[in-house]
Amino acid sequence: MGLVARKTAVLLGGAAMAMVAGIMQASAQDTATHPQTTAQAQKQGRVTLLQRLVVGAGVEKVAIDTPQSVTVVDQEEIDILQPQSIGDVLRSVPGVNVTGSDRVLGQSFNIRGVGAPENSGDAGRIIVNVDGVQKFYEQYRLGSFFSDPELYKRVEVLRGPASSTLYGSGALGGVINFETKDASDFIADGQSGALRMKSSYSSNGDGWLFSPVLAHRFNEAAELLVAGNYRFADPYKDGAGNEIIGSNFKAWSGLVKGTFNVGDEGTLRASYQRWDSDLDRQQLSQTSTAAFFGLIDRHVVDQTAIVSYENPFSDNDMLDVKVSASYSDTSNSQRNADLRPACSPGSFAVVCDSDYAYRTWQLNAQNTIAWSGGNWENHLTFGSQTTFQTREAQSFFNNGTAFPVTFHPEGTDFKTGIFVQNEFVWDEKLTLIPGVRLDWHSLSPDGNVIDPGTGLTASDTNDTAISPKIAAHYRFNDTLAVFGSIAHTERFPTIDEVFSTASSSAIFYPSLGLRKERSNNFEAGFALSGYDMLQGGDSGQVKVTGFYNDVTDLIILDSPFTPGLNPRPGFRNVDEAEIYGFEVEAAYEADYVFANASYSHVVGKDKSDGSYLTSVAPHALAFTIGGKIPQHDLRFGWRSRIISNPQDPALVSDTPPVPNTTRYAKAFDVHDVFATWKPQDNQFAGWEVTGGIDNIFNQDYKEFLNNDRAMGRTFKVSLSKQIGW
Repeated sequence: MGLVARKTAVLLGGAAMAMVAGIMQASAQDTATHPQTTAQAQKQGRVTLLQRLVVGAGVEKVAIDTPQSVTVVDQEEIDILQPQSIGDVLRSVPGVNVTGSDRVLGQSFNIRGVGAPENSGDAGRIIVNVDGVQKFYEQYRLGSFFSDPELYKRVEVLRGPASSTLYGSGALGGVINFETKDASDFIADGQSGALRMKSSYSSNGDGWLFSPVLAHRFNEAAELLVAGNYRFADPYKDGAGNEIIGSNFKAWSGLVKGTFNVGDEGTLRASYQRWDSDLDRQQLSQTSTAAFFGLIDRHVVDQTAIVSYENPFSDNDMLDVKVSASYSDTSNSQRNADLRPACSPGSFAVVCDSDYAYRTWQLNAQNTIAWSGGNWENHLTFGSQTTFQTREAQSFFNNGTAFPVTFHPEGTDFKTGIFVQNEFVWDEKLTLIPGVRLDWHSLSPDGNVIDPGTGLTASDTNDTAISPKIAAHYRFNDTLAVFGSIAHTERFPTIDEVFSTASSSAIFYPSLGLRKERSNNFEAGFALSGYDMLQGGDSGQVKVTGFYNDVTDLIILDSPFTPGLNPRPGFRNVDEAEIYGFEVEAAYEADYVFANASYSHVVGKDKSDGSYLTSVAPHALAFTIGGKIPQHDLRFGWRSRIISNPQDPALVSDTPPVPNTTRYAKAFDVHDVFATWKPQDNQFAGWEVTGGIDNIFNQDYKEFLNNDRAMGRTFKVSLSKQIGW
């Protein structure tokens, strides 16, 4: 790290030690005089980052009491960030990075070194859910998730493979859960409706957002939300004043969501959301500024429709039911590429007029059985999850004649799994959570994928995966808790990894013998909590997690674009890789001040030769320090990220050390300021103003996992007005 980074790290370390000392001092005092609890903190509105509720199965718990690394980004934090893209929401979460670029069509995710845009199947290593619906997309030089942050009120990030039991095999990196807004989030007590109008402006690229929201409660049993967003921007500039070609965008999005009470306790929800970007003459390559690929007309649409029902059956311990059915459709229509005259079958079909889509049907069902004794309780959750996904791909010669795509071939992906997880709590101190999941998987190619061994159409591939885990959490008292977990998961190869062919097999042919990836993960850590440390009613928490992840048969792209080599499978398994490190999260909340900090230290290596994995981001420190003036409804603060050099010294550079290299960066620190005013009373009630400056010192830097330089100094402001009736 540089001098500023080292000084800041020392100051933060001193602050953390002071917090720990305060926590231990507070715990030494009579607990009867300090009755503050997490539940009380939530009720009083003094909830820290580590006291936010984590949605899951079994006993309701908050992040500090969860036996794995989990971070919740709530509505207040999203509003303060004023994000233009989904990546802006996740940037300060420890161990989480955006890969590819900051373009809205070029973003994918990386958790603890898992995920990089060069490997098309990386999206499968991180499960992304929207209201419980899995989202997946893979295509050359595009991101994997297309949406607008204004649709969401909450994002939950669960790091590590332990989440595979409930969410699906293959979550080597973890799970990202997005939760959309509800009508009840806008309707005040005693009212039946609300109308909110919001507008935001971002100076770097002249970005605008216009967002109307209408919420109405028809009666005690039915409410409806209708929300729309239109967002657009010109290309942004980096800290040196250089324009990032192709970073302009325009997109509209919308959400319609109805919530209905059924019977005494049942809740039926139905929703539809759509994100639509239709832009001519944009960069074909959205994951980097690769001028060679030129421009293209592209229309990307993402749609999600969900119907769900849940009922806790509070008078029947045998029933706590959640059922959902959904449809997801992500499509991309490309026309008029600059390189269209070179259109040809194989890998260069990417420049042809073409249509791609992933369409997925999903059915989820689970139930929880609860029983208890004098000083214990038990929650047994079991269920199933089934998805049927089709990959559609078609290209057209310049004369309009269609031909099959082999580089991103069509096919179907069918998965069905069953899971069971038990949560046993003894004396409100010891929590044991064993679980296991079993999945069946079938990949089917279209008729144009040829098995090079037989010369015939490739056959289906079928496999099973098992994902067991056990986690434990022990709370010694209200101050100190320890936790640990052991988890195993297995990831199936994707359609691209198994069936993709380049240039009619002249460069590489289908990888029909790929083995599934297997991962063993070990975690351990401790958590400290303190209340009434510096003033009555304040609270502070520190959570430290160490982890070791051993990955076998990791699937990688085998450098296929090398002329003169004999054709071979495009993807292959590597024997073993290891990813290990630790994460620290700290948070403090009081009447007039708040602070949170995180540090992520991750190392990844190929165990066969000891080389560093280039998908692992450098060590990162992030912190926010802020103040509150409650009597004036003001909140303001300073937010910083301090990033070290890449682990591999050969990649420490401001320019590519090797031509066409994308993995390079240098240490940097970037700082933001923000303020928000949300009056609760008088004539200004219903107004909300948020302002901020991102990259206040106009730092010129590049994220290690991004292929373009980052955005320079940016002034942001948002204004909204809500009325109710």
